[in-house]
Amino acid sequence: MAILIILAAIVLLIIGYVTYGGWLVKQWGLDPKRKTPAVEIDDKVDFVACKPVVLMGHHFSSIAGAGPINGPIQAAVFGWVPVFLWCVVGGIFFGGLHDFGSLFASVRHGGKSIGDVIKDSMGQRAHKLFLIFALLVLILVVASFVNVVAGTFMSDRVGITTDPTAKETTSMVSMLFIVLAIIYGLLTNRAGLKTGPATVIGLVAICLMLYLGLNVGLAASRTFWIVFIGAYIAIASLVPVWILLQPRDYLSSYLLYAMMAIAIVGIFVASLGGNATFTLPAFTGWKTGVGPLFPALFITVACGACSGFHSLVASGTTSKQLANEMDAKPIGYGAMLIESALGIISLIAVGMVAGKYIAPNAAGLLAFTGAPAVAFADGIATMYAAEGTATYGVIYALLTLAVSVFALTSLDTATRLSRFMFSELFLKEGEATWKDAKGFRRILCHPLCGTLLMVVIGCVLGGLSLSQIWSLFGAANQLLAGLALMAVCSWLGKAGKNNKMFYIPMVFMLAATLTQLVRTVIAKFNGGLNVWGDWFQLIFAAAMIVLAVILAIEGFGKIFGSKKNA
Repeated sequence: MAILIILAAIVLLIIGYVTYGGWLVKQWGLDPKRKTPAVEIDDKVDFVACKPVVLMGHHFSSIAGAGPINGPIQAAVFGWVPVFLWCVVGGIFFGGLHDFGSLFASVRHGGKSIGDVIKDSMGQRAHKLFLIFALLVLILVVASFVNVVAGTFMSDRVGITTDPTAKETTSMVSMLFIVLAIIYGLLTNRAGLKTGPATVIGLVAICLMLYLGLNVGLAASRTFWIVFIGAYIAIASLVPVWILLQPRDYLSSYLLYAMMAIAIVGIFVASLGGNATFTLPAFTGWKTGVGPLFPALFITVACGACSGFHSLVASGTTSKQLANEMDAKPIGYGAMLIESALGIISLIAVGMVAGKYIAPNAAGLLAFTGAPAVAFADGIATMYAAEGTATYGVIYALLTLAVSVFALTSLDTATRLSRFMFSELFLKEGEATWKDAKGFRRILCHPLCGTLLMVVIGCVLGGLSLSQIWSLFGAANQLLAGLALMAVCSWLGKAGKNNKMFYIPMVFMLAATLTQLVRTVIAKFNGGLNVWGDWFQLIFAAAMIVLAVILAIEGFGKIFGSKKNA
């Protein structure tokens, strides 16, 4: 069964990329001869044109994070059929459309954010409201992934150890990865080393780092790692992209590709050798421990099918590095479909160990127990060997490392995005950068101000380990996707291009996420506001509902209004 699931997913996603993706290129009129913002502006800091293979590494690593692993695994309580269908259908017609459209719209707007696209098509007020909404989502992204990464790194010991646990191995290799990225960036951008030879050197170095990390670990407390992560993401968001962001994401993408290859081979090994059996039912019921299938499935799967965070990456960093408009299809649309494939792999991984992680809760409803990253590593490692063996231990450690690397990658990208948007929030019409702002706004628009503010808030919330943060992130992230779809749809209509393919995805994502947020508010009132976390979740959910409804009303007015039709 596992072999059939992965083969069916790969075939359908490839067909979707070739047919639907190719059709979108023709409908929107991508022009290979048109200069992109990376080529026109080329400031050597944020706007830096790079090769498609390098940019694919950055984009894919940034949008992947832990999302396509966490989401499908937690949604597996509904059975494999609903998750499979949503990852494949959602990836092709929702997520791929969303990511590709966001990247294309940003490129045509000088590499500006989706907020600027909204300003062009919906007006200044909608622009400011969207920026506020996006910043709220980015706070949740930073807080969620700070919590995830610090939890993955933390150890009861302190210092260098020669008998490392999986967490200590992960932290050691992750730190070495940062150093390697800086060296790679200097070699390719200052020493003139070609991408091919540099990549070979980088991959050899990664293998050496993995060997070292499996034998020598870095141990520190959770508090230390939260402070370190905060300092790292602040610096990473301010330095030129070629020093750290581009090379780190490019090299880390090979870890993700390797992780997916190990998983796919493992599926065949397990199916043919009998090391593990896929036991997840096709369908378990319309209601589980995460809620009713609608809207819970579509919120929980998140990045495996469609994610609003992708629109911020596409329009925040990727569009500033795109060398040719035609590269937008493989990078924007293609990367999303690869992420959908990773979501299917995650589904199969948990299906191999379903009995250990999926069980009825106190209410008798099926629920996922444990950490998704642990279930993912456990499921794939089990495909190769029994738990407790050396082979199992090595594969488990490598997969845990890969998951943490991508969570850290999403963190530094999210911080850079928040810097852009915070500055954009306080700029007036006609002001291009913080240097054009006057008075106190010049301080607010300065890159350092937005960076420090977002890092401090995100790390404080992440340090609190509030379980409500992740559940809020899912709904907020998907609501952001609905708003981004609406923004691109509105702009394409104004530009005289076909935008009808956005209607169903846009309405569906807005309906699903608003329903989930309303259910959250009602549940908080009915269950009582007993702790600070309950109040946090209530206020955040209510604020996002209000902002989204206002934006949706304005957006639908522009898209379907009489002036537009006329």
